[in-house]
Amino acid sequence: MEKHNLFPSMETRKFKGFKKKFRTAWVEDSFAFEKEQGRQIKTEGMNMHVGTHFTKTRQLFLFIIMILGLSVIFGRSVQLQLLNGKKYSAMADRNRERVIPIPSERGLIYDRNGVQLTENVPNFSLALIPQDLPRNKDEKEKIVETLANITNQESEFIRTTINEYGNYSYESITILEDLDYETALSIQIQASDLPGIHIQRGSKRLYTIKEANTSTPSLSHLMGYQGKLSPEELGDLYDVGYLPSDSIGKSGIEKQYESYLRGTYGRKRIEVNALGKEQKVIAEEAPTPGKHLTLTIDYAMQESIEDILHKHLDKIQKTRASVVVSNPNNGEILAMISLPSYDNNDFSGGIDTKTYQSYIQNPDNPLFNRAIGGTYPSGSVVKPAIATAALQEGIITAKTTFLSNGGLRIGNWFFPDWQAGGHGLTNVRRSIAWSVNTFYYYIGGGFEDFVGLGVDRITAYLKEYGLSEKLGIDIPGEQPGFLPSKEWKESVKGERWYVGDTYNLSIGQGDLLVTPLQINSLISTIANGGTLYKPHLMKYEEDPITKEKVIYETEVLNDNIVNSEYTEQARLGMKDCVDYGSCRRLSLLPFTSAGKTGTAQWSSTKENHAWFTAFAPYDNPEITLTVLVEEGGGGADVSAPIAFDILNWWWKNK
Repeated sequence: MEKHNLFPSMETRKFKGFKKKFRTAWVEDSFAFEKEQGRQIKTEGMNMHVGTHFTKTRQLFLFIIMILGLSVIFGRSVQLQLLNGKKYSAMADRNRERVIPIPSERGLIYDRNGVQLTENVPNFSLALIPQDLPRNKDEKEKIVETLANITNQESEFIRTTINEYGNYSYESITILEDLDYETALSIQIQASDLPGIHIQRGSKRLYTIKEANTSTPSLSHLMGYQGKLSPEELGDLYDVGYLPSDSIGKSGIEKQYESYLRGTYGRKRIEVNALGKEQKVIAEEAPTPGKHLTLTIDYAMQESIEDILHKHLDKIQKTRASVVVSNPNNGEILAMISLPSYDNNDFSGGIDTKTYQSYIQNPDNPLFNRAIGGTYPSGSVVKPAIATAALQEGIITAKTTFLSNGGLRIGNWFFPDWQAGGHGLTNVRRSIAWSVNTFYYYIGGGFEDFVGLGVDRITAYLKEYGLSEKLGIDIPGEQPGFLPSKEWKESVKGERWYVGDTYNLSIGQGDLLVTPLQINSLISTIANGGTLYKPHLMKYEEDPITKEKVIYETEVLNDNIVNSEYTEQARLGMKDCVDYGSCRRLSLLPFTSAGKTGTAQWSSTKENHAWFTAFAPYDNPEITLTVLVEEGGGGADVSAPIAFDILNWWWKNK
């Protein structure tokens, strides 16, 4: 058996000591030459130490740096993967996926009898997604130039469009809209290899009558039109779902009821290739169509009144006029015409510069809705309201009379009646029937010992009838009109208020301004016995899927302005106007009506505005009619014949 020597002998230890001594000597010889190179050699007997600049302090410093570095890497990893993981994951998905909006079908609009007034026609637009354009400036510029050639647009226009909507890099930006199918197909083929360029399907709004394939231009002021969102509008509406390529109601019903008509967009999630072209559909959510609206407007009446108005204006060579027809019992607008008008189909899909310039350069301003936005002196059509105020305040009674012998003189000023020599003894009914100015001078401003209403009470009652304030009709553009006051005249004109100012106000002249809609509402209030209704165009909305209807609630703005017996005196005066006064033309109608003429002076160099207003039938009023012809002359001569033809048509077709 081999034995293991657990304890070495002296010889063995000596041999090992020799080897150690030899190795030490070799080491000394090996490192001695590095002494001049910055190494330290220390020998003490058989012990030797090799020094170095890599000290413990430096080791610690290096260790700390390594720990800090690893901490930064770890922290960044936590931030990217845990804190912002969803965000960057979404960004990564967005590079290969797109969420494409699916536009909802815009709700249709009908007249009160179910006649369709709008339709949606499919169309195509050329659009681009900024995110998919090349990042390289030169490559991007090549795309812009190619796009300009395809669309026949200026390159600068395309650059400006891209820059305007630069904050919406993942959205479709429309470059050219309303393309026909052949053009869209041709562009799609040319643009198939262009990053970010695609043909977008949508629809444009047309304002036509399917049954007759015609349109009524005067409806344009009521219906309004759609137009592309401006950058400012997009900034306000992007967060509620509007997109750079969207259209929005710009005026009329289209604007007022935009939220009803628009519906709710659907969404389609797709996967795209490197050029941003659709590869497959991942998921899809269907859109919800907009609500259908039924208006109070009678299309047949609107169309016929427009024809009647044109014929009369052509005879007297005038171009500017408006007509408002309403139901005095609930404020429904049955017809509203403002001439000249425009074709809102010109704005559908974008209006060309030439056509737009022809509208805005027309001195008659066809884009302006005179029925609600035009303000004019009222002339005598305001007298029934003044008469009821005087009766209510006890200034007069139904039996009070004044002598009309041609006018009143105050110092050096003479305030005339419209008829030379006057109308003789006049009570309140006769004053309305013949529109006797002298009677209203008395009850308005007073004369000698007789004390009239005065400016403050006149304006207070006219406000009760809805003047100097917006009535709130449900389309944009309504103006409040104006009622003058002592304070206003002193602050604006720097003059004190004179009795002559009150006289002018009493007969609807001077600084008083009203809209045709306001006069129509005032006369409706008298016709129905004293209730001022809010005028409106909406009758009801209907859900196209469930067929559920929501009826517009009639709103009362004011009532019991004066006692009903005083309103009746004004009604009788307007009936007398038809029976034997200045409205006699209406006596030829096959039913009893009531009316009031008005001639408004407003310029020393231009003709007067011609007013006429009426309600019918007298015993149970169904409609109120107001006609204004700008610079038409006398109301009895110009506007009354128009009213006669309108009422005659209404009676035959009601």
